[in-house]
Amino acid sequence: MPALVRRPLQGEALRVAQLLHLSAPDMFDRFAGNHARALRTLERALGAGSTSASADCVWVAELDNEPAGAMAAFPVSEGPARARAFLRLSLRASPPWRWPSAVRLYLIGGRAAPPPPAAAFYIDALATDERFRRRGVARALLAEAERQAAEQRLTAVALDTTAPNTPARRLYASAGFEEVAYTPAGRGLPGFVALVKRLS
Repeated sequence: MPALVRRPLQGEALRVAQLLHLSAPDMFDRFAGNHARALRTLERALGAGSTSASADCVWVAELDNEPAGAMAAFPVSEGPARARAFLRLSLRASPPWRWPSAVRLYLIGGRAAPPPPAAAFYIDALATDERFRRRGVARALLAEAERQAAEQRLTAVALDTTAPNTPARRLYASAGFEEVAYTPAGRGLPGFVALVKRLS
């Protein structure tokens, strides 16, 4: 049975936060200060408006009657404002001594990945629970991103991943994404690969 793609439901914020966290666990934990605070921040973001992890830009893929994967995505034009809103929410939940390192990581991270095309629908986070991998969850979410891009008259779907993430790069290539730009590792961050799927 194919995965059902839907919006997050009331009462499953923690589960969806856990799934989004899987997309970049090291980055989320470094940004928030620790694993528990990272999950709390993502959970709060789901209930807040207009962040890069708000429920209004998150989709869930359901399999066997439970959330099996999640995606946060939005038009590229919304990215900077959503990222700033997520930063503000994160800082409010962190002790003041954490603020300088969080802001520094936010600034470095914002420049680490190659920029996506301006007229693209950008996938900021996408992850599948390990128990549900190889069952079409990620592909169902990627297909939803294409539907959203088409509805919003955008010309592409874009995303980035870390250069060492070979399984993800293979998945995206098989789904029609082309690797268009690379940034090297540095300043404590891995190298990144930008991928784009042009829509006809």
